[in-house]
Amino acid sequence: MDTSLILQNALTTPVLFFFLGVFAVIVRSDLEIPAPLPKLFSLYLLLAIGFRGGLELQRSGLQGQVIPIVTVAILMSLLIPLYCFAVLRLKFDVFNSAAIAAAYGSISAVTFITAESFLNNQNIPFDGFMVAALALMESPAIIVGLLLVKFLGSKKRTNHKAMKLKEILREALLNGSAYLLMGSLLIGFITAWHNPSGIEKMEPFTGKLFYGAECFFLLDMGIIAAQRLPSLKKTGSFLISFAVAMPIFNAFLGVLVAKSLNLGPGNALLFVVLCASASYLAVPAAMRMTVPEAKASYYISTTLGLTFPFNIIVGIPVYMSLVNKLIPIAS
Repeated sequence: MDTSLILQNALTTPVLFFFLGVFAVIVRSDLEIPAPLPKLFSLYLLLAIGFRGGLELQRSGLQGQVIPIVTVAILMSLLIPLYCFAVLRLKFDVFNSAAIAAAYGSISAVTFITAESFLNNQNIPFDGFMVAALALMESPAIIVGLLLVKFLGSKKRTNHKAMKLKEILREALLNGSAYLLMGSLLIGFITAWHNPSGIEKMEPFTGKLFYGAECFFLLDMGIIAAQRLPSLKKTGSFLISFAVAMPIFNAFLGVLVAKSLNLGPGNALLFVVLCASASYLAVPAAMRMTVPEAKASYYISTTLGLTFPFNIIVGIPVYMSLVNKLIPIAS
């Protein structure tokens, strides 16, 4: 592995702002981001990346690698929570296993965005339609997690009614982040097809402001991740090991799939990052509402306190190195 990639990634502006947030907690600075702003910037990033992805999807059309990539991405988001659940059941009950498995089967949009910034800094080309895979990989893992609870944990639930399939689909498909991302993708697609002038009007908002918003959001993520670190002690060594080992395993599997699809290095890295990342927004929101038996400290502390910083600091360059070794540059 080229260790210089890790250093180059660590010194990019968004990651440096993440470190700034972490360091603020370590030195007990009173730096604080007012509550509404992180939510606003999160929604902005989802809207902007979805809209730009829709533009690229319309320009490229549903030809070539688009359909195979999107199809395999959905299959991966269905498969990953299943074997994660099997591993987690060695230590945890059905509810905690399903909630954690859903988190690791779903995706982190900010990790994906950071990977895009990494590729731009390395001058490695990639296709904007990869956002379609991002948009469609969030909900399937939530559905799998809730179905696992419905069929394997319903008899153990004493104070809650069994979930209906309609409720499961609603929670998975209409949670805020999935709804906005998929909706923005559709609007970008329609805009590029029917109203090209709207692209230029949106450019200052979805283009020039994007990088600064990403840095601001990662600053807040650094603060939150550092605050979550003490909670990791309560999760135990098994879950801490899982939070690092599973993303690496998923990344390796993702590289093999990317190679079978003949993806170029840029698209391959983004696909691998989608497989290796974990949700700390959509899945926790869904699980808090529908699976209150699961401990939020398990699936939030591990995904946000360990997996997220591991991926954006070390994981992305490690995965790029793996891609370079297994996938020829000419692909």
